[in-house]
Amino acid sequence: MRLLAKERETLEQFLPGLDAKLAAIPLQTLESPGNPSLSMYKSAGGAGLLIPKIHGGKGATAVQAALLTRALASRSPSLALATTMHQFSVASLIALAESSDGPEWMLLDGIATEQRLMSSAFAEGHAGQSILAPTMKAVWDGRNWRVTGKKQPCSLARSMDLLTTSLQLEHPEKGVSVGVALIPAQSPGISVEPFWSSWILGGAESDAVILQDVEVHPDLVFELDAELQSQDNDLQTLGYVWFEMLLTACYLGVASALVEKVMASGRGTVQDRTSLCIQLESSNLLVDAIARNLDLGDFGKDALSRALITRFAAADNIQAIVAKSVELLGGMAFIRSSDVSYLASATHAIGFHPPSRNSAMQSLLHWYEGQQWVMV
Repeated sequence: MRLLAKERETLEQFLPGLDAKLAAIPLQTLESPGNPSLSMYKSAGGAGLLIPKIHGGKGATAVQAALLTRALASRSPSLALATTMHQFSVASLIALAESSDGPEWMLLDGIATEQRLMSSAFAEGHAGQSILAPTMKAVWDGRNWRVTGKKQPCSLARSMDLLTTSLQLEHPEKGVSVGVALIPAQSPGISVEPFWSSWILGGAESDAVILQDVEVHPDLVFELDAELQSQDNDLQTLGYVWFEMLLTACYLGVASALVEKVMASGRGTVQDRTSLCIQLESSNLLVDAIARNLDLGDFGKDALSRALITRFAAADNIQAIVAKSVELLGGMAFIRSSDVSYLASATHAIGFHPPSRNSAMQSLLHWYEGQQWVMV
């Protein structure tokens, strides 16, 4: 079947054997807390997917990452969403490394070769807030930084090897600044508490991560200059575009799993089934275009606007695709297996990620009218 063929070919190319292993595990098992998918992802080399080969990674492009993400989401929505947070953090760290003379590449090398998963405690696009707006506070004790704060929900909370976060750095002599830190997950003072109560997407481990006076070596903290802190900086915009692109790919992958069931069942007319595929593929093509522009180095405000347009257009398309797929599969498919209702429910979560639709529409209206772009 052509549907999802390119996506699964890409997944097999970069993470050999993972698709077959995921396909052999029931969906409800994959979506449960403590399931084996994240360890399988690490074993297949997923942590280094975007990291250049010279640094021990797989060297995947943004287009390949979009394809692979859809393939993962068609097998396990929780796995795709959790690892999207890792890859979003990696992409941001790569961009930081390319604009810095610091040790970021050494850290990326370690992430790839040791298969370390990073959770994200960045602002992740909250309305009106910079993606690098501090979510934690760090105080200098004369030798190390002492970090305190909380992130909830935080995907990969229980499987993370590293926590990446923005910080408000408070130095008794140098004053207050903003930085980014990579903090080992096993550091004393880090705890995880239950937060995510819904059974939907429970496998993404989106719980509360709490830091209380956590000691962090200065080599793992990168102070940002005023230019990097600015909302007009390309580093932040790049992070936003990656986040929206991968997020949209996730939910399109979930919708693809339902369309795949419709195609396999043969239910509905030829027009019904073809229309579903056209709706799905039109959104996939939009995501691939955003990814292709990322590969070409296009990640300015226009690129972010297109990424937001793609996300919200895809969200509307997904809603229609899911409703029609559930209708065509029929009541018996809904009754006999919880997979149909689960996948349908999981797609609704695309509306819960930042930015909100209202916030994004405000920014896009400024863009359409030729006014100064307002960061969502």
